[in-house]
Amino acid sequence: MSSLKISAVSYLNTYPFVFGLKESGLLQNFTLELDVPSVCAAKMRNGSVDIALVPVAALPEIKDFYYISDYCIGATGEVKTVLLLSKVPLTQIRRVYLDFDSRTSVELVKVLAKNHWNIQPTWEHLKPGEAASMKKLESLVAIGDKTFEIRPDFPYVYDLAEAWISYSGLPFVFAVWISRKKLPAEIMLQFTSALAYGINHKPECIEYFRDKLPGCNDCLSYLEHNISYEFDERKKEGLKLFLSTLSGLV
Repeated sequence: MSSLKISAVSYLNTYPFVFGLKESGLLQNFTLELDVPSVCAAKMRNGSVDIALVPVAALPEIKDFYYISDYCIGATGEVKTVLLLSKVPLTQIRRVYLDFDSRTSVELVKVLAKNHWNIQPTWEHLKPGEAASMKKLESLVAIGDKTFEIRPDFPYVYDLAEAWISYSGLPFVFAVWISRKKLPAEIMLQFTSALAYGINHKPECIEYFRDKLPGCNDCLSYLEHNISYEFDERKKEGLKLFLSTLSGLV
């Protein structure tokens, strides 16, 4: 098989995956591109990569894909880096600006607004890179490493994973590993083994990325307690429910 092209998310929560792929030696002959989630999805849609960590809200637009790993980016409680940030309480929110980087967070906040919070704000889409500099906005959905920096500027913080769990009783899945074509079983085993290596060596992963870590108080604790990597049956139930709610949005 020719060299695999892999697109992974460029956030702290994906560092264990990246560390495992790069340092385990368990997967050979591949190139790894680091992107924001929306770009990972675009590369999978246009076929420019073989494997991608794709935000789940993009899955309905990708035909004939395969789940290729028992790992994901998920949450079973507070996730800390997918947030609705606001200067006013939830019931007073009138306009929400939406981070460009991930469609999943955009769709999730709309599901929660309609079905859980019973609010009807106006939605405004931001351009790439704008969310990190929008500290003066009344309300903002932001994801990823930028949230560690901008969170203190907003007195009201609503964690979208926590809100989803309160609403549904199920974990939330933000992104999954998929391919557009069926991969050889040996490649899939090597790939998953490399991911597992990174997940099982988080302290070494943090040290490896020491110079690239965002400004979180305890990055290792974040990886160990806020991100849940196993794509288990409960998460699959939560993913199925979330995808079924998207058709009900207006």
